[in-house]
Amino acid sequence: MLKNNDIVMIGQSLIIISAFMIQLSLHSFIGNYLKSEMEDVGLSIYQSAWYSFPTNLQRNVNFILMQTKSPVALQAGNFIVVNLSTYSLVVILPAMEICMGCTDVTQSIDCLMVICCGLLGVLKLIWFRHYANSLIVNYNSALNDYLTIDDTNERKIMRKHAFMGRILCSCLMSLAYLPNLVAGIAPILVYDNQINITNESIALDYAMPSKCALEFFHFPASMFKISCLLEIVVMLTGATANIGNDVLFLTITLHVCGQVNILRSHFINFDVTSPRICDRFNALIQRHQELITLARELSDLMSFVLLIELFIISILLCIMGFQIIIMLKVNDMVMVGKSLMALSAFLIQLSLYSFIGNYLKTEMEEIGLSIYQSAWYSFPTKLARNIIFILMQTKSPVALQAGNFVVVNLSTYVSILKTSFSYLSVLRIMLEE
Repeated sequence: MLKNNDIVMIGQSLIIISAFMIQLSLHSFIGNYLKSEMEDVGLSIYQSAWYSFPTNLQRNVNFILMQTKSPVALQAGNFIVVNLSTYSLVVILPAMEICMGCTDVTQSIDCLMVICCGLLGVLKLIWFRHYANSLIVNYNSALNDYLTIDDTNERKIMRKHAFMGRILCSCLMSLAYLPNLVAGIAPILVYDNQINITNESIALDYAMPSKCALEFFHFPASMFKISCLLEIVVMLTGATANIGNDVLFLTITLHVCGQVNILRSHFINFDVTSPRICDRFNALIQRHQELITLARELSDLMSFVLLIELFIISILLCIMGFQIIIMLKVNDMVMVGKSLMALSAFLIQLSLYSFIGNYLKTEMEEIGLSIYQSAWYSFPTKLARNIIFILMQTKSPVALQAGNFVVVNLSTYVSILKTSFSYLSVLRIMLEE
């Protein structure tokens, strides 16, 4: 219909497709919501004061936790779970195919990259502002940790994670600002080299792809340098909104990981000879519950943003890789360098979320190993029975999730790279043919 310019049939087809997509989306989102609520019953029980229950009641908690491992979910044919992962297979992969159909020159790719980064920055600003309470709770908890923890070894662990956060901030912000400054200053330097030529013959190349838009609004060519400087400010602001919010989130996530590490050392070195053993162990359980709550706040805050970010990065990885292949064929090494710089930035951004997400998940899981490495066999009988509940909880650790269904860890990182480069291989073969 597009080839025949039949607008009526195109509109009709789009309406039908939208109806089916909305129908599929509703089943997927509500199915995922039902499954998540059923699973969270176990977490709700674990966050209660179950360690103070009578012995007969504590035995029942075990069966409830076991049941939440097999939650009720919407199923198609009793074998396909209808949730957001099902939706992603039907929607995201075809959407990537459609987005790969860009046949315009490098300016279009630059526009797409700038738009995507800008949208991510705006989305993070709005999301973090609207759900600011999750960050406020975590940062208040971090401040309280620094004010109350005096043990030398624990302070060493905290300083280690704080140093990792500072290195992360320095590297990411440098990575965000340097390419933007280079892209913004380069057109000014080129313009100065061409100043001896008449204005009509000078090819204006702006910091951002905006030549046509500025000509449409009759922006004077004499203000070229001013426009480039303004565009540099805009790009730096966008980079701060995008990468700066990543730094804000990842540094506090590292602090939570450090606190889980400290809790693990408390479990391993738990003294069974000191008095009030039950009260001291219950205090560790309560601290475990607090850290689960803090980590869950961060995971829920970033869930939707990570879903959009992974989707956009997957597309841009494929597009930038395709651009590099084309530029290598025409020996345009300037564009190859520019594309490699952008590709590296996206890969580093994806890598950091994957590594820190994997680190958080691993630390939460190893709480169970730390308890097993303690002198649990010397615990009183009542206290020893409580250990099984903690071990069961560590089998479902809190992790960073994209859309509450894709766990962001190293396996996800490898999967995204494999998918992106698989599409890139197909595009390369099509280009050769």
